[in-house]
Amino acid sequence: MDCPRCSSEVPEVSHFCHHCGTDLQSGDAGRKKAYAAKPDEPVASFRLVSTIMPQGAGRQPYTYKVALGIALLLTVVTAALGALPVAIMVAAFAIPIVYILYLYDVNLWEDEPVPVVAAAFVLTGVLAAVFTWLWSDQVGLSLGTIGGNEAGPSGRDLLILVLLVPVVSELIRQVGPLYLASRARYDDLMDGFTFGVVAGVGFACFETLVLHWGWISGGFAGPGSSAGTWISVVVLHGFLKPLIYGSATGLAVAEFSGLGEKYDGFTPRWAAGLLQAMLVNALFHGGVYLLGFVGGHGSTVGAILGVAWGLVLLGGLIVLVRTVLHKGLLEAALESAARGGSNHASGELAFCSRCEMPLLPHSDFCSACGNSVRSVPKSDRGVAVQGSAPAAGYEGTGEMQA
Repeated sequence: MDCPRCSSEVPEVSHFCHHCGTDLQSGDAGRKKAYAAKPDEPVASFRLVSTIMPQGAGRQPYTYKVALGIALLLTVVTAALGALPVAIMVAAFAIPIVYILYLYDVNLWEDEPVPVVAAAFVLTGVLAAVFTWLWSDQVGLSLGTIGGNEAGPSGRDLLILVLLVPVVSELIRQVGPLYLASRARYDDLMDGFTFGVVAGVGFACFETLVLHWGWISGGFAGPGSSAGTWISVVVLHGFLKPLIYGSATGLAVAEFSGLGEKYDGFTPRWAAGLLQAMLVNALFHGGVYLLGFVGGHGSTVGAILGVAWGLVLLGGLIVLVRTVLHKGLLEAALESAARGGSNHASGELAFCSRCEMPLLPHSDFCSACGNSVRSVPKSDRGVAVQGSAPAAGYEGTGEMQA
């Protein structure tokens, strides 16, 4: 039979078109119930791990979930006990460490770990520390931590937080990922998004250290009435902020990478993604700053509201990221189908890394489970079953990449 979307010839038993990923059996034309990077999840859902770690996240998702859960628990406990230096350090480095381990797990850097980490994390972190020190200390904001000013909201401070900080910080976060995404081996849509995320979490890490250096150098405070505020602040800046930064930056860099095999560059879509990221940053900083004054200076209510605001922004970003990546993978596969299919499967018999069913030659998707071949970790690519015959009815030459 022929696929109704790309007109490719597909076997009668196929659930999904192996070229464009169209669901051939359920009638879900847009695949809203089968996320391209993890088909057993709907597109519009709040699944964090499979969203920010799309390459192979379905293989061992609980590893990352458990690691983040332990870090969050340790942060909350240490903050409640007044061990603020420990709480802030754990909160600041937890997500960056887990994400770097994820990069290693999927071999995103393709045996060039030092240049990739230097460009996407270290460079961004150093620039983040310098810029944060400038706007939080040298410019002379009237706050210690966000929302900590007794005199109430300041128009000058608010303008800095919703204009200067979002614009400059987002431009800084773009530097390393754009450099990497412009290289031939890293110009894929999924690579661009992932480099944007690691730059975002790296920026958040160093920004948090600079903003809360007073707490770090102040030593152990011990349990007290401010425990609720401490917990809220470290959760907001150690966990929600890096995920918000990373998701927003990742979307912009993904637009720079584009759909095809080569990066698209500075297109209007990238510019729109950049402005969108700046807007998200402005909403985050402005909202947290203003909500910090609810209930008066030092009120736990304002800190908790800041966490709630961060959760709202992060929830919206997660759905947006999944929608953009899902649509991008489907559209890229459609373009590939028009050129005769991808080079991911071009002759030797290989298997889907998710359901272990055979991949048809020139596949962009598994015809059995609908998993995108582009979401397979690079450590798993190029693995073929040598000496096996091609799938029935299909011929091809060359080395197969799963």
